[in-house]
Amino acid sequence: MIRTVLGDIAPEQLGVCDAHDHLFFRTAMLPGQELDDADAALAEVRAFAAAGGQAIVQWTPHGLGRRADLLPGISTSTGVSIVAATGLHRAEHYPPGFVESIRDRLAEIFVTELTVGIGNSSVRAGLIKVAGGFHLLDAHAELVMRAAAEAHHATGAPIAVHHEHGSGADAVLDLLVDELAVPPSSVILGHLNRFPDHYVHGELADRGAWLAFDGPSRANHATDPWLLESLSWMVDDGYADQLLLGGDTTTARARAATGEGPGIPYLLTHLRPRITRHLGQEVADAIFTTNPARALDAEWRDGGTVPA
Repeated sequence: MIRTVLGDIAPEQLGVCDAHDHLFFRTAMLPGQELDDADAALAEVRAFAAAGGQAIVQWTPHGLGRRADLLPGISTSTGVSIVAATGLHRAEHYPPGFVESIRDRLAEIFVTELTVGIGNSSVRAGLIKVAGGFHLLDAHAELVMRAAAEAHHATGAPIAVHHEHGSGADAVLDLLVDELAVPPSSVILGHLNRFPDHYVHGELADRGAWLAFDGPSRANHATDPWLLESLSWMVDDGYADQLLLGGDTTTARARAATGEGPGIPYLLTHLRPRITRHLGQEVADAIFTTNPARALDAEWRDGGTVPA
């Protein structure tokens, strides 16, 4: 099943999916560009739905303004399924002392948000968002990933990974898969378009993980010219069934409905037609529909507890 903010659904119910985005997101790293306007979020999702979108995965993790209480209403109003996240981002996204105050109970927090609810709501997360470092894993990244692996084993939830400038994904798999026994089919490697190395991407795909490319995002627009080429390389090498695509809208300015765009709808109004033209309808269907449903599908264990 796939865990959405309105409850669990069968994978075939997910439909056309933006596999990595943000409706709400607050971080000191992007001052003045907070995504915290409920009306703007609703307008963006409505525009996505009008373009044929049926599901959005919000990768905003614990402590960064997810507004979980608002997500069910947006989903109901638009007919778009929303998957929320637990987990933790890189330390610099949080105020001083925040991470230290919860470091000993990260796995417990993740499991609770996956199986009971986020904050005081009954909205449950459907994946665990974590973050690596630049080309390697620092102490914070390793701490969070170990907690995420515990939560995965307790619940079955998939793990989605932010990679700093798209790097260090090999180190992530070394830890999560090789050492901590998380199945590679439960690991989504994000931001790979920010490190457009065909050979690296092939090596990651060989290890069985999901490869997530995101864009365009104003914060990382320099990678956009390589997006289609990166996808084409993977398709040519036989990895079309491991590819995911998301918009990763991280700033108010990047919204289509209330900012300068291109926003979430761009995935379907511009990128999907290009992918269809150049890579074929079958590949487009895999990237936007079949693959997200498989990547988010989990055998949920709601009675799971974190190992002592």
